[in-house]
Amino acid sequence: MSPQEVKNVMSSGLLSFPLTDFDRNGDFNARGYAERLEWLAPFGASALFAAGGTGEYFSLTGEEYPRIIQTAVDTCKGKVPIIAGAGGPTRFAIECAQAAEKAGAHGILLMPHYLTEAGQEGLAAHVEAVCKSVKFGVIIYNRGVSRFAPETVARLCERNPNLVGFKDGVGDIEAMSAMYLTMGDRLAYLGGLPTAEVYAAAYKALGTPVYSSAVFNFIPRTAMQFYEAVRTDDHATQHRLLKDFFMPYLKIRNKGQGYAVSIVKAGARIVGHDAGPVRAPLTDLKSSEVEELAALIARLGPQ
Repeated sequence: MSPQEVKNVMSSGLLSFPLTDFDRNGDFNARGYAERLEWLAPFGASALFAAGGTGEYFSLTGEEYPRIIQTAVDTCKGKVPIIAGAGGPTRFAIECAQAAEKAGAHGILLMPHYLTEAGQEGLAAHVEAVCKSVKFGVIIYNRGVSRFAPETVARLCERNPNLVGFKDGVGDIEAMSAMYLTMGDRLAYLGGLPTAEVYAAAYKALGTPVYSSAVFNFIPRTAMQFYEAVRTDDHATQHRLLKDFFMPYLKIRNKGQGYAVSIVKAGARIVGHDAGPVRAPLTDLKSSEVEELAALIARLGPQ
């Protein structure tokens, strides 16, 4: 898949980040992961992001990362494109990007470099080094300490044709408007805030109609229903699902730090697709919180 084809995929429908399966000891569970992807693939997501944020990329080792991406590629071949997560220190991000390309992934989401602050010049050098190390499409993730000015992205796009997407996880409406108005259709744009459905209508108005859904991991039919409501401006369905599910869901998610991932693993366990525990420093939901979530999911009906 060429970078332009990756850009087209990023612009064409709902995206999701599958959980990474761990066994009781916290080790990668390849069989469980393959079964998860086989379950999710037919529901209609335009692409799946293997080893992304919801897939706990930040906790993975360099040894297990290629196995995770290869499992995703092999399982979803001919079904749905696989975009791999990559990030952290520049050289480690390059190693992951090259491993993903070798495994047959269709592109990467370049996640934050973590911890240390960096100016625009340093951020640009980081992104360009990764872009130059591979041939497939690269999407940058605007989040945390990796916040990009429109001018920086414009210069990067001039020098790196395979830079094809911009995912926003900050939620600064003014900055996102400036990015879109500066770059236009040179990039594909993705909404990437946790529980992106809550922001989907606002981002569509900014020219960013595509977003990634974490809840697709356990309520895929409802996730697709909500995306279709956003796509068609069906405000009645959006408001009903926001009121009946997403806002109560946020109340549970906001009870603990790092719960944006933990609650998704809890949801998967509730619907019969257990992905195992989260890895430290994340913590699993408390039993009372799992019960609240189970009751919320039950009201949605079969998935």
